[in-house]
Amino acid sequence: MLMKDAMKTKRILAALIAAIVIICGANVLRDDDKNFEISKHMNIFATLFREVNMFYVDEINPGDIMTTGIQAMLKSLDPYTVYYPESEMEDVKLMTTGEYAGIGSIISKKGDEVIIREPYKNSPADLAGLLPGDVILSIDGHSTKGKDVESVSEMLKGQPGKEITLKIQRKYEDKPLEKRAIRKNIQLPSVPYYGLVNDSTGYIYLSSFTAKAAEEVRKAITELKSRGVRSLILDLRGNSGGLLDQAVEIVNYFVPKGSKIVNTKGKVKQWDKEHNADKNPIAPDMPLAVLIDRASASASEIVSGALQDLDRAVLIGERSFGKGLVQTVRDLAYNTKLKVTTAKYYIPSGRCIQALDYTHRNPDGSVGKLPDSLITEYTTSTGRKVYDGGGIMPDIKIEPKEYAKITQELVIQDITFDFVNDYALRHPEAAKIEEFRISDEMYEEFKNYLKTNHFSYVTESQRALEKLAEIAKTERYYDSSKECIDKLKKDFSHSIDRDMNLFKKEISSFLTEQFIQRYYYAEGVLRYKTHHDKDINKAVEILANHQTYRRILNR
Repeated sequence: MLMKDAMKTKRILAALIAAIVIICGANVLRDDDKNFEISKHMNIFATLFREVNMFYVDEINPGDIMTTGIQAMLKSLDPYTVYYPESEMEDVKLMTTGEYAGIGSIISKKGDEVIIREPYKNSPADLAGLLPGDVILSIDGHSTKGKDVESVSEMLKGQPGKEITLKIQRKYEDKPLEKRAIRKNIQLPSVPYYGLVNDSTGYIYLSSFTAKAAEEVRKAITELKSRGVRSLILDLRGNSGGLLDQAVEIVNYFVPKGSKIVNTKGKVKQWDKEHNADKNPIAPDMPLAVLIDRASASASEIVSGALQDLDRAVLIGERSFGKGLVQTVRDLAYNTKLKVTTAKYYIPSGRCIQALDYTHRNPDGSVGKLPDSLITEYTTSTGRKVYDGGGIMPDIKIEPKEYAKITQELVIQDITFDFVNDYALRHPEAAKIEEFRISDEMYEEFKNYLKTNHFSYVTESQRALEKLAEIAKTERYYDSSKECIDKLKKDFSHSIDRDMNLFKKEISSFLTEQFIQRYYYAEGVLRYKTHHDKDINKAVEILANHQTYRRILNR
């Protein structure tokens, strides 16, 4: 029976492919050289697929092999042109709307296990009592052993209103626990937090540009104004972008009706569009600071770049990512979709801030940045100099914080996450966000935790010295240089106790954020940062000094 079904499938596929070949063959008759090339290679592809399907030694999955081929083809274009098979339609929905059906938690791989990384506040996962660090053993009786994060994520998703049962293992519990949750539509907010920095300065963190981003920003501005806010900080750090129309609408909140915000230019004329402010602004005169970093991209760069070009906001932070490309989601056959790069965008000064040139790749296939010699100067509405060629350069540059090696390793090895969860299980209650501190006793406990769990790391200088010793042995210089190399190794050796004391302030600050996230979720961290973040503090300083603010904007 299986053999008959397999042969039937092959005959159907062969017939379909033959039809494609006939169609493609007909197109060959066209005079246009490009159409001929397209038809020619479609023909080659179809016949190749037929031969592989008919004669490959083992049975193949037509869907899987075709998806692999499509993804490899698109990979040669740019990272933003992506094919979505029918099985990934939920990903498309999440990307555009920020909505999916599930229990509302971040999960991750830890060793061979999948764990709860963070339940969203008031989500089904949160209400069911799931905690960070819980190991997911099974879902509705189906074991998660050996499964990756994507597979477990699919198991957690499902029809809203349907109950799901999770068996989890929690530290300090002898036996696995059973937790029940009711799936629901999870709406990830584009604005996870907004509030007051001080009596006159408001703060909005915009994490993404999904379909309701502009609506959420409007709500935040309106409420902050009602609370007496006279200046505003818009935080776009870590925001990788999203829907262009949402970016345009948000800029419109701050600039006069009729202002040019962005225009797009593509190969096809239908993508050549100019987007202008079509409504009266809701905060036309409110002093505005925008925070950006290396992860601010796409729609974030349209907002920050347009506000800079129109001299409407002071930009603070790091140079942005540099993604000046526009994607459009196109419907394909059989409920599949293609997200394809259709245009480049240009902000009001006329500059495109695309950093990487995917059209002209290096001989090895790598993509190079636009050289400084080709960077062009533009001017803002008041004559300030701005530049294209790779991201938005802030008006006030703040160097990114460089963390000590020990701090980096504590994060990489996930030991801070483990310690915080361990501590929180033994201390369910915590001080208020404003009062939370890492006491000397907590820090000593953390140091002992590192010893108990055999925490260790190797510095880059130690790795370099080991490499030097290997090279010296290969070149037969080691014996004569051994004493010198051993001395260098001793000089560059590190002590965990010493480093823990030396970088106590830095490590304590990081631990504090970890604890606040554990007790008060991601919203709590953002609230904490409004009083402890150097970029935010700088924005408050500039907004408070009207003379400095106007001078930066050349007003």
